[in-house]
Amino acid sequence: MADRRLFQDIADQIIALIEEGVFPPGSRLPGERELSERFGVSRVTIREAEIALQATGRVAIKTGSGVYVSPDGATTGGERLPKVSAFELTEARSLFEAEAAALAAPIISEGDIEKLDGLLEVMANDEADEDSINAADREFHTTIAAASGNGAIIHVIRTLWRLRTELPEVRATHASVCQHDGKTRQAEHGAIVDALRRRDPQGARLAMRRHFNRLLESMLDAAEEREMRELQRKAAESRARFLMTTQLG
Repeated sequence: MADRRLFQDIADQIIALIEEGVFPPGSRLPGERELSERFGVSRVTIREAEIALQATGRVAIKTGSGVYVSPDGATTGGERLPKVSAFELTEARSLFEAEAAALAAPIISEGDIEKLDGLLEVMANDEADEDSINAADREFHTTIAAASGNGAIIHVIRTLWRLRTELPEVRATHASVCQHDGKTRQAEHGAIVDALRRRDPQGARLAMRRHFNRLLESMLDAAEEREMRELQRKAAESRARFLMTTQLG
């Protein structure tokens, strides 16, 4: 029974990673060795978990090729993700993640605080690649959500992260902003951890809100810049066209 519970627990953890977008639909799961090291279990347990996931349709095991997340493996009950803008998503994340941080502050464990400190180091590492930084950012926020102890909030925030990672337009908007705000984002995340370390619910709530408010402002600035460039492009085309027509006349 103990072995059975263990592989089911690993299967549940893999499902959570699929739903968070760590393993997107259609992607190949890491090999057994890498997964066994990641979860601290044997390769046999990983194999059993993958078989269980295949039985429920979450993954497909292809002999000689690997294990692949089903095309609809990240959906719940066959429902598609709604189409939302990056602005709508960030507003929703601000609401839910700020409250998750406030709930987590009085009860978060020292182990989770240490984990957040480690994730801050990854995000501050100038030599880390973009994928590693994004993964650390996602784990940072989902760790705080999990520390809230509220199952409904945890589910909502995991779903919001799916929107963040699976919707192409949202990903593109975040990429256009986040590649320029590394130091600012690092300081904001640090302020959140400091409030959690002080067991300060209000401080954690405000630090999280400030982070998302600044992100919204950056998105608006980027959108305005894109619109301005588009206006300039159209003006240049019109100028070239009509000036040329005048000269020909």
